[in-house]
Amino acid sequence: MAITGVTAGALTPSPRAQALASNYIDFATAGSSDGWAQQYLPDLMAAEAEIFGNRTLSGFLSQVGAEESMTSDQVVWSEQGRLHLHYKNCTVSTNTITMVNETDGNTSVSTHAVRVGDMVLISDAGATIQAFVSAIAADTITVLPYKHANIAGAGVASTTNVSVLVYGSEYVKGAVGRAGANAPTFQSYTNKPIILKDKYEISGSDASAIGWVEVAGEEGQNGYLWYLKAEGDTRARFTDYLEMSMLESVKATVSFAAIETGATGTIGGTEGLFSAIETRGNQTSGVTGVNAATDLAEFDAILAEFDKNGAIEENMMFVNRATSLAMDDMLASMNSYGAGGTSYGVFDNSEDMALNLGFSGFRRGSYDFYKSDWKYLNDQAGRGGMIDTVGAIRGAIIPAGVSSVYDQQLGKNLKRPFLHVRYRASQTDDRKMKTWTTGSVGAETSDLDAMEVHYLSERCLVVQGANNFMLMN
Repeated sequence: MAITGVTAGALTPSPRAQALASNYIDFATAGSSDGWAQQYLPDLMAAEAEIFGNRTLSGFLSQVGAEESMTSDQVVWSEQGRLHLHYKNCTVSTNTITMVNETDGNTSVSTHAVRVGDMVLISDAGATIQAFVSAIAADTITVLPYKHANIAGAGVASTTNVSVLVYGSEYVKGAVGRAGANAPTFQSYTNKPIILKDKYEISGSDASAIGWVEVAGEEGQNGYLWYLKAEGDTRARFTDYLEMSMLESVKATVSFAAIETGATGTIGGTEGLFSAIETRGNQTSGVTGVNAATDLAEFDAILAEFDKNGAIEENMMFVNRATSLAMDDMLASMNSYGAGGTSYGVFDNSEDMALNLGFSGFRRGSYDFYKSDWKYLNDQAGRGGMIDTVGAIRGAIIPAGVSSVYDQQLGKNLKRPFLHVRYRASQTDDRKMKTWTTGSVGAETSDLDAMEVHYLSERCLVVQGANNFMLMN
């Protein structure tokens, strides 16, 4: 069955809410069937029809994050390094191993933390052996396998994709102490706020003109004055931008010069949620040609990645409609009676009530998942209207709870949600969401025969522990 959607024009808003010929009955054209030349009064339906329901797209961050003020041009936080020493993608030559890549995300190491006397596991795709570290250098270690003359003879055939894990140490009687000491490591991250602006403007004459359409909007505006509609829509759109920018923004690799006259500085972007997960988190594309995470095998692969990281027990899944339905079908198929008919016991339904074929959550292994539809990914005015099917985002898995990080500004460890928005604020100025009115209409602050409503915010998103997040592509 094919479905034909509405035309693109129905999704394109006018930049200004105003009286257009296409919006009104023509009472002015003489001789027309609906003009003033005929004596019959038309039946006017004054109330504006809200055909798109609630048009706002924000609300995601308010469910999973928090907000906190800051007084600096950037926010810096530190995350713990791993406790144990585990190196990947190392290179082997006889009994010498070049330490290449640590599991904390570093692409290379000039020094390592392995010491003489350590016992290590060495593995590739073919075998795993135990060895003793006999010597070290800046970026290499020399090992003696316990049961073989050399590493290759032990069955470790790969030379460029070898993992090394320290699992203990061994010393003989009377040995003098331990050579060297390891200090805790951490990884610092930084993000900077961006300034968002918008403005609504209407002339004094138009602000006092009444229309025949009774307007309504998400900001609670109602009445027969068009500027109420336009200003409310501008505010609602700006509120959505505050969240959308925290999701979609990326840091620029090339800075842009300021475009405002007399302004200094550069346009550099900021790290949003999707960018943070792509850079520091996990991604799953599911089975080829199938929506992500629609079978248990794919979910088990997700659990394996979570096991390697923080193993946060409770996770929230925000997904688009197609992925949500695919998950419902997957969970329903786990019921042996679901394929041939309806199982009232499993679905908690009865013959006298509407059939509920949806799931809001489930448990797999030691993890709880709570599923919710994400309007931003479904709405034609948001990601749901994008045509990129290759890199499309179908959802995100967000850990619940808080994480402990070291705040360099405060100088102590703090517990914070994994996601939180930082906005600029001080005793003088709060830039979380500023709005002010200028002109001669209402506020009467200048001789401009118009009303200008300004909106401004300065904020950035902090994604702590991105290794516990999963982006579903």
